[in-house]
Amino acid sequence: MTLQGKTIILGVTGGIAVYKAVELLRLLTKAGATVHVVMTKAATGFVTPLTFQTLSNNPVHTELFSLIQEQEIGHISLADRADALVIAPATANCIAKLAGGIADDLLTTTVLATKAPILLAPAMNVNMYEHPLYQENEQRLRRIGYHFVDPGQGELACGWLGKGRLARPELIFDELCQLLAPQDLAGQTILVTAGPTREELDPIRFISNHSSGRMGYALARAARQRGARVILVSGPVSLQPPAGVELVNVESACQMREAVLQRVGGCTVVIKAAAVADYRPVVRTEQKIKKQGERLTIELERNPDILAELGQRAIRPLLVGFAAETADLQAHAAAKLTAKNLDMIVGNDVTQEGAGFNVGTNLAQLLFRDGQLESLELMSKAALADLILDRVLTLLSQRP
Repeated sequence: MTLQGKTIILGVTGGIAVYKAVELLRLLTKAGATVHVVMTKAATGFVTPLTFQTLSNNPVHTELFSLIQEQEIGHISLADRADALVIAPATANCIAKLAGGIADDLLTTTVLATKAPILLAPAMNVNMYEHPLYQENEQRLRRIGYHFVDPGQGELACGWLGKGRLARPELIFDELCQLLAPQDLAGQTILVTAGPTREELDPIRFISNHSSGRMGYALARAARQRGARVILVSGPVSLQPPAGVELVNVESACQMREAVLQRVGGCTVVIKAAAVADYRPVVRTEQKIKKQGERLTIELERNPDILAELGQRAIRPLLVGFAAETADLQAHAAAKLTAKNLDMIVGNDVTQEGAGFNVGTNLAQLLFRDGQLESLELMSKAALADLILDRVLTLLSQRP
């Protein structure tokens, strides 16, 4: 999701996880947001304000009343301009003050003064996190409409093991985007497939392709941010799954077929962005195939066509397919659209610069059942994901 034109207040409180807030700031500015950072005095002991100022291109706010930093009353000005306010890390002390209505510094007064949505990302020792008083404070804030990104579990800076690590910046970013995104897909259940499949020859080798899964993951992330329940069936990729999606990991085309057919019931939309292998070895040997002779012949057989199988159903969800081609894109994509009984297909010529695998952009054409063709400019896969979902919404509105 783009945050172009959005103003985000990033609150930073004192804790060893402050360094992760720097990465969160980078994600926000990369998405186009204008970010104003508010640091507590304790936070400045871990990372200097200059770091946040350099990355945000805005002065960092630290004092409740400072005529040098701002002519207007600081907390009121910040509160009024915010589209959203996120605190990461949010310490137990900060959360306790907010739950008690205490406003004794710039950050807490800004929180109390704003009408923007508020997202808190707690980070603390596991014993503090599990303490009944902290849990009561968090629940109180949740009841009055504050949003939380749950901390992660693992080894903490204090040496303890347990829950209390600040959530990954990418997860915090995803949650914030959901707060700001239109919830126009609420009530929809969308199944997305992503990544490659692997067809094993033996315990060591397999047949696969260059798909990175970025397009499918971008679609899953955007759909979830816009309010949909999302099931992501993913081949082997190196990507972190989007927050809040139901992730199903698979390896082969047959495993992907089984996972899709088990979960398609109740889905209103299926988007097949995965690059599924068309063929698999007839025989998968139990032992490593040894080098022998100058040539090795491998016999292959057809894999099931998951998308075509869904298209043959009398009652089916809205179906969106992908066609990655190297020539005659429009003709091949149109033939696939018809043969598999799709509502829409996204075609791209992977030989074009910026439109192939393992890149963050795509150059696509959208083809529809009624013959309509929409040629798009080169854009990020995140932007393309939102545009595809816009078209899905239109198609859903036209269905009986």
